[in-house]
Amino acid sequence: AAEELEELSLPSEEPQEEKPQTESPRSEALPVRAVLGELKVSSVTPSSVQLQWSVPGGSFGSFTLQYRDAQGQPQALPIDGGSRSVTVPGLSPSHRCRFHLYGLRGRKKIDHVSTEAVTAAAEPEELLLPSEKPQHEKHRTESPASEAPLMRAVLGELRVSSVTPSSAQLQWSVPEGPFDSFTLQYGDAQGQPQALPIDGGSRSVTVPGLSPSRRYRFHLYGLRGRKRIDHVSTEAVTEEPEELPLPSAEQKLEKLQTELPPSDAPPVQAVLGELRISSVTPNSVQLQWSVPEGSFDSFVLQYRDAQGHPQALPIDGESRSVMVP
Repeated sequence: AAEELEELSLPSEEPQEEKPQTESPRSEALPVRAVLGELKVSSVTPSSVQLQWSVPGGSFGSFTLQYRDAQGQPQALPIDGGSRSVTVPGLSPSHRCRFHLYGLRGRKKIDHVSTEAVTAAAEPEELLLPSEKPQHEKHRTESPASEAPLMRAVLGELRVSSVTPSSAQLQWSVPEGPFDSFTLQYGDAQGQPQALPIDGGSRSVTVPGLSPSRRYRFHLYGLRGRKRIDHVSTEAVTEEPEELPLPSAEQKLEKLQTELPPSDAPPVQAVLGELRISSVTPNSVQLQWSVPEGSFDSFVLQYRDAQGHPQALPIDGESRSVMVP
């Protein structure tokens, strides 16, 4: 534990952050003071932890979460300043982890809070879903009509909206009733069972870290509290790996933008603004962009990962930022 704190430099940084706050005269504008509330663990799985926090005073431009992954390597996860929760994947079952959340303005650390969490024990038997599905469907069919209809929650079809060599994007609907949360279960590229917690308001998710040209089976559970109310399943096959002609694609895009005549109809013209780097860590980059004119249905970010393999990350058309891990 001492080694971990030393590498993250938390003890030495905390007094430096608190000192200016203590020495600031009371006459300074109090509304701009930014304070982090308690960092709490909202849920755990064998491979992930979901954290929540509040900002009782002021606001932060961004957050950074520091922790150690399943291999014991230090990680720093950049988080948008408007967020109040985050899911940390890639952890080991039955493992104690310490998390340190920093609130930043620009590059300056204003405040920080910490907490500990223990991941759940591995439960591979939970992934034996085919035997469970008939039971769920039978329960649905046999439920008497006199049950409170407002409390009934039903999951719609789980569909694959897009795939890349290393990811799959899934979508679903909720025809009846709300769910508090969802859990997506699947086997990762190494065949290890994964359980990804998802917010109850979500209707889509992108699953990263998959292998090219491989069939995956996904199981989505709708939960109320800790109780599984309904579940749906689907399969997806990731795309074949391909060499990405990035330089030529960029040249074509620049040429296309240059050659577009001003007389083109403005309502149908869609233009991407500058792609900027908003923050970097040793193992991730956060990018931002704008859309000065028109709109796009979706985006695709192409890059090469740490092993030099080409990656293509699908992004929703409404997004204007992405974190590349």
